[in-house]
Amino acid sequence: MQSNQLSVRNIHLPSLGIGTWAWGDSLFWGYGSNYGEKEVEEAFNTAISAGATFFDTAEVYGLGDSEKLIGKFLKQTSQPVQIATKYFPLPWRFNEDAVEDALTASLDRLGVEQIALYQVHSPFDFFMGKDTLMKALAKEVKKGRILTVGVSNYSAAQMQEAYDYLAQYDVPLAVNQVRYSLLTRTIEENGILDKARELGITILAYSPLDQGLLTGKYTPEKRDVTGARQLDPKFSASGLKKIEPIINQLKQLGEKYDKTPAQVALNWLIAQGNVIPIPGAKNAKQAQDNAGAMGWLLSDEDVKQLSGFKI
Repeated sequence: MQSNQLSVRNIHLPSLGIGTWAWGDSLFWGYGSNYGEKEVEEAFNTAISAGATFFDTAEVYGLGDSEKLIGKFLKQTSQPVQIATKYFPLPWRFNEDAVEDALTASLDRLGVEQIALYQVHSPFDFFMGKDTLMKALAKEVKKGRILTVGVSNYSAAQMQEAYDYLAQYDVPLAVNQVRYSLLTRTIEENGILDKARELGITILAYSPLDQGLLTGKYTPEKRDVTGARQLDPKFSASGLKKIEPIINQLKQLGEKYDKTPAQVALNWLIAQGNVIPIPGAKNAKQAQDNAGAMGWLLSDEDVKQLSGFKI
């Protein structure tokens, strides 16, 4: 059995979280069409009941609606929940006051006074400068409004630079949130994963199921995808044909462990060590399925076998 808790600097997080980009986002995910507030609230409650009590959001998800939904749901639960959100360094945010103002707005939408993790959504910080940005984030840690600092989509070099700036204020860099899955292995090749391990930084893996590709739900013959995914070549008949060997292996291992292909794919990430996948969940069933990736581990041999598949 594998522990469901992972130490991330000065906080403890579940070994799997829930990404909430789809909560309130109608442009990419179609919120309000085939699912809505009722479904995502059920996903929230189901995830908590299953031990996935960590939710990742951002001020830009649904233009603040994702944070508002979580804030509403938080008022209706007595369970301890950890929230991460993100600051987007938009061009007109020139000084450190912008960080304070953005965080205040996020906390207001969430209805809380403190969050576990505050992340920089992208390294687009040349208007403010990384030194000013990290100083502002460190200041918020000292004030107690955030417990840990993270970044997202940072390269190995950018991660090191942010780490060094924060160290001047005795604040550690906790996470780098990047795209990582069995099908998207770029961080293994560009130095991000190695640098994170060197610095003790946890990887938050977004799109850990590659927007549903690793669930086994889609086949060359069955491609009923919605939204922007219809334009993604990976969801074409030829793209799906290309990943059939991985999907077949996930199904075989699912039978071995009595798990779904998605749970096996998520567990492969957990087995990497110091990696927390944050799959999305638009309804209770998806949340329950995600949580089934916790509490067990693939064997070393099975991890190695899956790792051998590369697209």
